[in-house]
Amino acid sequence: MINNKFNYKTILKKVSKFLLIFTAYSVVYLPIIIIFLLSINESKSGQNFTGLSFKWYLEIFQNERLLKAIMNTLLVALISTFVATISGTLIAIGINSLSKKRRIEMMILNNVPVVSPDIVTGISLMVVFSLLPLSFGFQTMLLAHIFFSIPFVVLSVLPKLKELDPNLFDAALDLGCNYFEGIYKVILPSIKTGIITGALIAFTMSIDDFVISYFTSGNGFQNVSLWIYARVGRKSFSPAAYAYNSLIVLLTIGILTYINKINNKKIKEN
Repeated sequence: MINNKFNYKTILKKVSKFLLIFTAYSVVYLPIIIIFLLSINESKSGQNFTGLSFKWYLEIFQNERLLKAIMNTLLVALISTFVATISGTLIAIGINSLSKKRRIEMMILNNVPVVSPDIVTGISLMVVFSLLPLSFGFQTMLLAHIFFSIPFVVLSVLPKLKELDPNLFDAALDLGCNYFEGIYKVILPSIKTGIITGALIAFTMSIDDFVISYFTSGNGFQNVSLWIYARVGRKSFSPAAYAYNSLIVLLTIGILTYINKINNKKIKEN
């Protein structure tokens, strides 16, 4: 009787674990696999698999509008990531230096854009930009991406700042560093992992954004998500978009693999 009960619980646990893993991997990876299959399908409609072809990968560089949208996406993502990383790191250092009460108040303000729905943020920024002497297009989309990326950088850097010895900065000042040298030579190297994490999150959020970009774009300026939205279900849509997304996924996997390899190497050395 005990063995049967034990076997029943063991089997139930294994089945539950299998279903959990299967469901998680299905939800996460199945759409990626489907997009990859569509990217190597010779058919433009994607309804039938007519043959294996990599022509859509070549069309990325031949389709001028898609290529322009990709360049716009990368330009906005790189600039916004650079500005948001610097701004968010400095803001995090400032918040960390405040008293506990002020720190909590600032963190509440920082978290508002994070928890707010994208459509609320997008419409709010659209209203603000319409009141300013700005023409909708590259500059408004760039400002919008910087705005929603900064809080994520702050949230990535602050935990690393809390791990630092509070006397470390004062020791640097006592040893002859001025305020800015203390930050550059002591604080930043100690929190570089948080800065890199924040930069990666900011870049991912920017390159993947649609809703906020939709409300803050204009004058024909499009990123890839807007280009796809404007062409889904139309004859002008090209499966080259599937190829672009597949390349992004492969690049991401490559970067993560490289980072894990470096981390494992450091662990072995230590």
